Amino acid sequence: MASVQDLKRRIRSIRNTRKITKALQLVAGARLRRAQARIEAMRPYADRMAELMAGVARASSSVRNLPLLQQREVKTVAIVAVTGDRGLAGGFNAQVLRASIAAERRLRREGKDVRWLVVGRKGESSLRFRRYEVEAAFTGFVDRPAYGDAQGVAHKLIELYSDERVDQVIVVYNRFVSPLVQQVTETTVLPISPAVLETGDDERKQDALRGDFIFEPEPEEILARLLPVYLETELYRALLESAASFLGAQMTAMSNASKNAGELVDRLTLAMNRARQAEITQEILEVVAGADALTA
Repeated sequence: MASVQDLKRRIRSIRNTRKITKALQLVAGARLRRAQARIEAMRPYADRMAELMAGVARASSSVRNLPLLQQREVKTVAIVAVTGDRGLAGGFNAQVLRASIAAERRLRREGKDVRWLVVGRKGESSLRFRRYEVEAAFTGFVDRPAYGDAQGVAHKLIELYSDERVDQVIVVYNRFVSPLVQQVTETTVLPISPAVLETGDDERKQDALRGDFIFEPEPEEILARLLPVYLETELYRALLESAASFLGAQMTAMSNASKNAGELVDRLTLAMNRARQAEITQEILEVVAGADALTA
């Protein structure tokens, strides 16, 4: 049984740790609210971008010839794993890496080559530890991504796809559902799906009512400029979702850690009180035994 002094040191150490986890929980909660606000502010822009692309595509006659829309035989696939720069977030990083490695094994069973790109220091270090060759790593902005960061990732992917070094690009990231739930999502960003440019009958009727538009430059050229921007927007959305998921996972993990620390302090305090009682009882017994010996 541990001594009273040992138990006191353990209780003091756990209380100090609980102060840290509580502070991290509060910071993550405050930053999570800002991350959610950024996601909500970005959604109208993404919706307008999709509407603009669909409208230009309806006026174009040869959208299938654009490089980012061309479908070709898939021989090499690039997997982009979006992780965090730091830990202390429960299973946030591990579940993305598990899903990415599972996708890599599935693709190799299908006879396809795989190239790795990673966002976040945790993903980079884990993949290199597993002896995977990382084509490119993007770090230092995962907690608070900017649109320029998404542009850097998009330009690298467009370069790989345009040079035909990869035939498909898959992004694996945590989609934010709630502070308690982060859903691993696997989405194909290149080639861009033609379904993005498809429109319904209502949009066509509205175009007929509005009449014909004169495009300058030609619709094909406008769409060629919009497609990279659409890719940047989709990647920016994924980075924002991942950032919010990280903060939610960290807030939940630190909340659980603080709760567990409090329970552990209570158990150790009870053990310390019992040890103190045992010491006092032992001292009383020794005094009584000494007194009996003197009077005998």
